[in-house]
Amino acid sequence: MKRISLLSLLLVLVFAACKKDKGGDDPTPDPDPPAVSEADKVKDTTLLYAKEIYLWYKNIPASFNARQYADPNEIMEAIRPYSIQTGFTEPVDRWSFAMSQAEWNDVSGGIAGDIGLGIFFMSNNDLRVSYVEPESAAGKAGVKRTWRITSINNSTNINTSNASINFIVDAIYGGKNASIRFQKPDGTSVDMSLTPSTYQEQPLLLDTVYSAGGKNVGYFVLNSFLGDTSQMKASFSNLFQRLAAKNVTDLVVDLRYNGGGYVDLQEEMANYIIPAASNNKIMYKQQFNDLMPTNWNSTVTFAKKGTVSPQKVVFIVTHNTASASEALINCLKPHMDVSVVGPSNSHGKAVGYFPIEVGDWYILPVSFRLLNSANEGNYFNGFTPDKVVVDGLDKPWGDLNEDCLASAYKYLTTGAFRAIQREERSDPEMIRSYRTMELPKHKLLIEDRKHLH
Repeated sequence: MKRISLLSLLLVLVFAACKKDKGGDDPTPDPDPPAVSEADKVKDTTLLYAKEIYLWYKNIPASFNARQYADPNEIMEAIRPYSIQTGFTEPVDRWSFAMSQAEWNDVSGGIAGDIGLGIFFMSNNDLRVSYVEPESAAGKAGVKRTWRITSINNSTNINTSNASINFIVDAIYGGKNASIRFQKPDGTSVDMSLTPSTYQEQPLLLDTVYSAGGKNVGYFVLNSFLGDTSQMKASFSNLFQRLAAKNVTDLVVDLRYNGGGYVDLQEEMANYIIPAASNNKIMYKQQFNDLMPTNWNSTVTFAKKGTVSPQKVVFIVTHNTASASEALINCLKPHMDVSVVGPSNSHGKAVGYFPIEVGDWYILPVSFRLLNSANEGNYFNGFTPDKVVVDGLDKPWGDLNEDCLASAYKYLTTGAFRAIQREERSDPEMIRSYRTMELPKHKLLIEDRKHLH
């Protein structure tokens, strides 16, 4: 465990009172200094940490007044505009945040409290279920990816207009009871009333192997790098044992809804995917700002795990692919044949943080970046797909006719991406909806091996 003494947090307040004898008159005592509320102490401490830890701390002005904000999260949002990065015209930080310790413990542990659906549009009036959390209310009710949503809380006004999207996002992701009419692939409809519940997210949704032309292509859907790290590492080990038993030669890794998680788990996955020939080569270089101890900057090398040694890997991404999942792609790129397919660039979160305890809060100012062995790491615009392919929301996980998987599989078995089978979604409303309907998940690249005391 590495520790740092933050001198700026050792605030010494000296109060001097000068008294003069005025011919026997009783001296008038100086008034007590105004009391500082606990809330203001938390705000002051939040700012002091930001001025030490934040990757762009030099840009935070001396006049910044933390007490004008309601809470630490507002302070974190207020420092984002100071994230000026060479090569970018706009501030790059969209992610510094704070939350209560209780809420953070759930988020970081992969514990959710909604109805358990992901959604997106197939077309301007065709809303589909993109994924279902198995242990959620929706999962237990039997809802499946591909199902169309035709009514929400008795409203059939479901389209990509701003008003409709706001209504849909609030109803599905807002942690409220929802009455939904689903249309199944066979054309039948079913009405369900779904109640939010607390459940453990299941990051690994599916894995399988396809064989063609002497190739054994492993495919798995990984939705998160969050949860109990020991359990997650055990699931990775079991996954790659299954893939090894089928003599997998190449991989398709589906990260289309993976918003990230722990650096440690990203490392673990990278060590399973990396070809054996790249063992001990540089995976990434972690860089903090120049106020941090130099030994916090570190270089991590690959430590190959398992016997699967793929020649090529294709990642499926969307705008929801972020943070630790993007770091995985970036770390592997210099060492093997890496391709990306999907409907849009990935999210573009090229930086990370670690939680700092302040009162009843955890604050997470962006504090480090990860560079790969080629010193690449400023992918704030996301990774651009080598092949732009729609998210085949009308097909279940693992269906080789699903657009993204079909394109990736064709590339791995023939060397060429699949020709476009349907018109790409260039409609401005559809493009806008990729951001406005973004999954309500924090985009996380968490370093839980650094602590401040």
